[in-house]
Parts: sequence; C-alpha cells; structure tokens
Amino acid sequence: MKKLEIVIYIYHGMTMLDAIGPYEILRNIGGVNIKFVAKQKGEITADSQFVHLNAKYGIDDISKADILLIPGSTIAFIREMKDKNTLNWIKKINETTQKTVTVCTGSIILAATGLLEGRKATSHWKPINLLAEFGAIPTRERIIEEGKFLTAAGVSAGIDMAIYLVNILKGEKAAKAAQLSIEYDPRPMYNSGNYLTADKEIIKLSEKIMESDARKDFSLWEILKNAKTLLKLK
Repeated sequence: MKKLEIVIYIYHGMTMLDAIGPYEILRNIGGVNIKFVAKQKGEITADSQFVHLNAKYGIDDISKADILLIPGSTIAFIREMKDKNTLNWIKKINETTQKTVTVCTGSIILAATGLLEGRKATSHWKPINLLAEFGAIPTRERIIEEGKFLTAAGVSAGIDMAIYLVNILKGEKAAKAAQLSIEYDPRPMYNSGNYLTADKEIIKLSEKIMESDARKDFSLWEILKNAKTLLKLK
C-alpha cells in the first residue's frame, strides 16, 4: 500500500510545538512518510532560539504531497507571508494535496497565497484579524474545516487538528489510538486557555509575554508595531 506523503513546512522563527505536536499524532497512524521541508535544507531555529530542527529537504526538492502542514510563529510568519517563492511553492503543493492544514499563524501564511479567500479560517487569537487582509473570514474557533483546508487556532490546537485530520484520513479508531499513543488527555489547571473567556488582566499579561518574544526579531517587530490590524482585537 502506498504511504501517505506528509510534508511539514518549517522555517526560522517558527513555534516548534506547531509542527511537533501534529507530528507526534501523525507519526503514530502508520503508513505515512513525513518530511520536514524548508526553503533550503539544513538547520532551522525555533522562535525560542533554543530548539532546532533539521530539514532534510528544500522546497525545490518537493513538488507534491498528500498532506501539507504549515506551522505558525510568534512573528516570523510575517517574513513567510511576504516571500513570493514560499507562497508560490505552497500553491503548487496545494494542487496535489488531499488536505492542506495550518496551525496558529500558519493560516495567515496560507491566506497570503489567496487560497483562503472567501473561506472561514482561524488562527492565534492575537493576529487573527490579519486573515481579513487576504480575503479570508476570521473566525474564533478551535478548528475550522473549509473544503480541503483545515486551520487550527494557537499552538496547542495543532494537536486537536491532527486528531481531527486522522479521523478524516483513517477513521475514528485510528484517531483515538493516535490520541492515546501520546496520552493526550488535557486537564488544564486553569480555565484561561481561550481568549473569549480569559480575564482581561490575563490577556494583557499574555500580550506582554508575546510582545517580548516578538521583539527578538527587530526587523519584523517594526512591521508588527506599525500594523494596526495585527494589534487590534475584536
């Protein structure tokens, strides 16, 4: 039986869990070939600047996939959404996929290709309104399925999205088994993981944390600082 080809696009400044969370689910379903792909093959540094991944493939090496996964980032997604070569490659791969999926601000990168125009999409709660700049419809939900596109909210939602995806690809039993394989049974200490229900004080503190992280890349921070759409919340 032909293996399912899964391509995870990675880039400097990405949020590592956006890629690794779904990877841990997808690698446990069997019959898959997962490839980490970057602009050029080699070491990729996460937004934390402490963790690294090795991309064995560059985008010029990959021309098709059954599943394309685009992770997000604190601020580096801005660089990716402005890179024509990356966007053209995503559009090219999308023509071959069964599903094109994103985590967090990965949906903004995908939206920049024009592929989400007129479609509902979700993203991290902070920059979600930027989706509208590319004709997508920002929607605050954990996971949104629109045709072949699956978008997930911030970071941890990537695990939920991957389980949802396995259910589509392999059925409920496979999805449940993949979930159990990583013992994904979340029971958070606090009910503060959703922007719509979090206290305003906690939202402001979270914003300060993310702002501090974003300042690590000053070239992109200037863009972020002056982009009102990125900073405005509904």
